Amino acid sequence: MNPEARKPFIAGNWKMNKTVAEARKLALEIKNGTLNESDDVEILICPPFGSLYPVSEVLKGSAVKLGAQNCYWEKNGAFTGEMSPPMIRELGCDYTIVGHSERRSYFRETDEWVSKKARALLDVGVSPIVCVGEVLQDREGGRTNDVVRGQVLGSLDGLTSEDMLRVVLAYEPVWAIGTGKTASPEQAQEVHAFMRNILIDLYGLDVALRVRIQYGGSVKPENVTALMGQPDIDGALVGGASLEAASFLKLVSFKTGGID
Repeated sequence: MNPEARKPFIAGNWKMNKTVAEARKLALEIKNGTLNESDDVEILICPPFGSLYPVSEVLKGSAVKLGAQNCYWEKNGAFTGEMSPPMIRELGCDYTIVGHSERRSYFRETDEWVSKKARALLDVGVSPIVCVGEVLQDREGGRTNDVVRGQVLGSLDGLTSEDMLRVVLAYEPVWAIGTGKTASPEQAQEVHAFMRNILIDLYGLDVALRVRIQYGGSVKPENVTALMGQPDIDGALVGGASLEAASFLKLVSFKTGGID
């Protein structure tokens, strides 16, 4: 594989954390902390819906990009509590997370829903971060590849090769999210390589080599360099470690071992 063609991508998923005031403060700290960063890494933060606009105002003029944590696939209508892709685009979001394990688990979202969301986002110029991953029982039962293959195929259903060049994938073993457990770099690489081979089968070698695949699951400053050193791991989708500027900035600067 040729990882040099894929720009490293560090994204912070704040989940249901931070008031608007707290979100603005954290965004400003991240913005100020990345002013001297090179163009070697793409940086994204995904606040809760209520903070998207205030944070977008903070991030103006910076290299830090804004993303949403979810969406609904319809453009408008009687869907109480939902946000549409056009609304997300208007707020200045470049990316939106879809299919996160918490959405799949707590809200029973299916691969079909994920693919609908991905297509709807692409239609308005927002890139989806499509998440897949197995639970502990699947890992221990030797079903990781079957589960991941099914989620990749279902979640990308209907996407063309051109679409895939604007899609980011994220492998997040559910057993490693917020648990303190982390897949070893070798375990993560094995699944990332497996996913890239699926992309080769679906879209051909050229496209597959250009799609970025992030790892998500208790990523911390202590393990990010080893994870990012794997040939098919192109970034990190970070939860808890993105809620403090100091730890997130260390992740962003993984190549140099962190910001002092």
